[in-house]
Formats: sequence, C-alpha cells, structure tokens
Amino acid sequence: MRVMLTGANGFIGRALETRLLSSSEYELIPVVRHEIDGLKSAKWVGDIDGSTQWSSVLDAVDVIIHTAATVKAEKHSDSSPMSEFRRVNVEGTLNLARQAAQAGVRRFIFISSIKVNGELTLLGKPFTPDDRPLPQDSYGISKYEAEVDLTHLANETGMDVVIIRPPLVYGPGVKGNFASMVRMLEKRIPLPLGTIHNKRSLVALDNLVDLIVTCIGHPGAANQIFLAGDGDDMSTTELLQRLGRALGKPARLISLPARLLTFIAALLGKKAVAQRLCGSLQVDISKAREILGWEPPITVDEGLRRAVEGFKN
Repeated sequence: MRVMLTGANGFIGRALETRLLSSSEYELIPVVRHEIDGLKSAKWVGDIDGSTQWSSVLDAVDVIIHTAATVKAEKHSDSSPMSEFRRVNVEGTLNLARQAAQAGVRRFIFISSIKVNGELTLLGKPFTPDDRPLPQDSYGISKYEAEVDLTHLANETGMDVVIIRPPLVYGPGVKGNFASMVRMLEKRIPLPLGTIHNKRSLVALDNLVDLIVTCIGHPGAANQIFLAGDGDDMSTTELLQRLGRALGKPARLISLPARLLTFIAALLGKKAVAQRLCGSLQVDISKAREILGWEPPITVDEGLRRAVEGFKN
C-alpha cells in the first residue's frame, strides 16, 4: 500500500515514518515543506496553503496521513494570526484533499486536535467524538473548520476521511510544557502541585502512532472521528509523581490548594497555565476500541519512560 505522509520531519511525523518504514506492507512517501538535511529521501513541496501543487507526489497514492500544520501562527504585516492558521490548517488541508480525491486517493487521515472539542471537561465527564465542538483558540478553530470542509469533501467525492483528535502527546523529542516539566523535575525544583485533584488524558507518541496506523486500512475507520488517549487519566499531581519515578528523581511537591494556586497565577497573568495544571481534560477512547478493536499498546508508565529516555539522549 502506497502511503503519503505530510509533516514527516515533525514530532508525530518522525515516529510515523519510523513505524511505517519498519513494515513491508507500506511503500512510504515522506513529504516536507522544504529540503532538510537528514531527510534526503523526502519529497518537498514548499509552503502548504491553498495554492500548493501536489501532483508530483500523488501518483498512485492509496492513503494520505496529513500531520503537517501550523501550531503557532507567525504574524505577517498584512495578515492576522487567525488568517495564518486558516491559510495552512484550513486552506492548505482542503487543497491537498481536493487534489488527492481527483488523483484517486482512497483515504485521507487528518490529524486534528482535542482542542476542537474544547479546553476543559467536568471531572468524570470526558469528551466524546459526538460532542458539539467548542474550540476556544485560533488553532482549535482552524482545525475544526478543516474537519468540516473535509467532511463535505468526503460526501462529494467518496474519498474516505478519517479524523483523529489527540490531546497532549508525549514521547521522545517532546517539547513545550511537557519538556519544561521534565527539566524542572530533573533539577529537583519544588512545585506547588501536591494536591491537585483534576483528571487529564494524555497520549503516548507510540500509542498515537499505533492508532493512526490502524486507521490506514481498517474498513471501520472510514468517515469516522476518533479521540486518541492512553486510557489512563491522571491528576497533575499523579503525573508529576509518575514522571519523577521515570526520571529516577522523585518529584518535590508542595501542597497548595488549587483555588489559591489559580488565584496567584491570575495575578501573575498566568491564568491559562493554571487552567491546564488544575483543570480537567478527559477523552473517551471507547469508540476506537469498539469500532477498530484498538487498545493502546503501551502503558502510561512505559510511555513516560520512553519520553524521559529521549529527553536524556
């Protein structure tokens, strides 16, 4: 099966490329925006937007996995951040999908985001794929708009569209807030997060990759939306404790009431950070289990161990 992978040099793309190349079942076409050292075999197509020409890489492709996206818009003098998100995440995605349908591609797998569902859940009431979307920021809105356009295109053309919405993804090479958390634990910095009673769903990189690969050929995946996750939700306190064990450096946690922590963070202009640390965001992965027969292949603790190993290396 001939599979084209966009964003092959990204965090998720690199792991997908490794997995697909390890199987004789797939002929992989890795695609990047620009020529990159170390990825000499990759095809490059330039900037991804509504005018990108994909014909040179679509020949005889069966399935496309579209991971390429803008997660942090660069503001140009003549455009707003929202327009930048739409240029790549909406117009770029739909342009690729249209050309894919015309070229006879059978399935288009779109890596979206749990931000389409929203930013927070009530404790014990996880997001499901059927919930009414409530994206809050420009990135989430752009991903939702792309999903809507892809669904219309699937109805018009008959090309299968599979949408996967992951929450925070962690694994070797992870950056952002997760990497900052690892650095603080490694330095044994005391953190005022010892009594946080929220629940958050994460997804290990290897688990997400396994779900994506499952969707390549599974007939039940056609025109479905799946939420990705490890199936083991944790409080922020528990995450830090388990991450500390993976590091071999027990977390130094100070007990501070969540309300007080949120109040202090708001005074410091860090309300959004406190929301992520103290609020709940849970996802229900039962649809993937029931339709695809999928189970996360590795545990949270193994995923954290692999993330820490990658961090140390």
